[in-house]
Amino acid sequence: MPPSQPQPTAADQVIQMGRAHQVSRMVYTAASLGIADHLARGPLHADELARRSGANAAALYRLLRGLAMLGLFTESAPRTFANTPLSDALRADAPGAARATVLTLAGQWMWDSWREFPFSVQTGKPGADKALGVPIFDYLTEHPDQAALFNDTMVGFHGPEYEAVARAYDFSGFRTVADIGGGTGSLLAAFLRNNPTLSGILFDLPHVTAAAAASLARLNLSSRVTIVPGSFFESVPAADAYTMSHIIHDWDKPKCLQILANCRKASPKAKVLIIEMVIPPGDTPHPSKMLDLIMLNITGGQERTGDEYGQLLADAGYRLARIVPTESPVSVIEGVPG
Repeated sequence: MPPSQPQPTAADQVIQMGRAHQVSRMVYTAASLGIADHLARGPLHADELARRSGANAAALYRLLRGLAMLGLFTESAPRTFANTPLSDALRADAPGAARATVLTLAGQWMWDSWREFPFSVQTGKPGADKALGVPIFDYLTEHPDQAALFNDTMVGFHGPEYEAVARAYDFSGFRTVADIGGGTGSLLAAFLRNNPTLSGILFDLPHVTAAAAASLARLNLSSRVTIVPGSFFESVPAADAYTMSHIIHDWDKPKCLQILANCRKASPKAKVLIIEMVIPPGDTPHPSKMLDLIMLNITGGQERTGDEYGQLLADAGYRLARIVPTESPVSVIEGVPG
């Protein structure tokens, strides 16, 4: 029998946490070189992978050997590598958008932003603003290639939530739902698929909605959706209900109140359905607690507890009616006019 491994000490565990950025950049490098795509048809020698990807052969072998130790690729023969289920998920055509998500979350602008995380904690301001020189959404508007990756990342990060929300919340009482900041329509599409009589309005910035028409056409939903470009800080279209998925958490309280005020102004009797993670109390593990730090550093927004959402809605002239959990980490925070 092999000798048993000693249990890691507290110091070992803390050091391992501090090294997490190394693994992140290793996976990013493999994704940026398209290694999983090159291996889609079968194993290849490291030298051939280097030729196809434009990498240094010796250095690439060392990277792949390290990633194989983590289960991302396998060395199926000496210096020859093949995909594993993990690296298959890293292919550009794989479901789940893992490659786009890695290229965003471990990419250069995010890397630069997290370098300024101590600034965020010291000041309460976004480190991304300091790193990039402009707020993140302005940066993405100026860099359409990164914006496209970011949109795919939102699908990779939040995609499983769409059907979970559509199943958990009853939309049958509405004729028209406006998805505010709805991206290319993935969430709205889930609502429509689960509610055949429902019509939708997709509302987002012009450079985002430009890609929405093709996306909705592929899903045969074009006839049921009206695409409206615009800024939710200026106005929103009238609707029976407003859904906002991972929108409110992006902004500070004054901007959140401005968005909600525009919904109230456009349709005074409409419900608002805020789709976000709700922070549980104490040490309870929940992804909202990590996402909250991303919001602090990248956008200047925050995740909230149920009580904090109740107060936010009250300050906007709504009443918190209920919080509907889903099979995913998000809930539907339902606000009705107060």
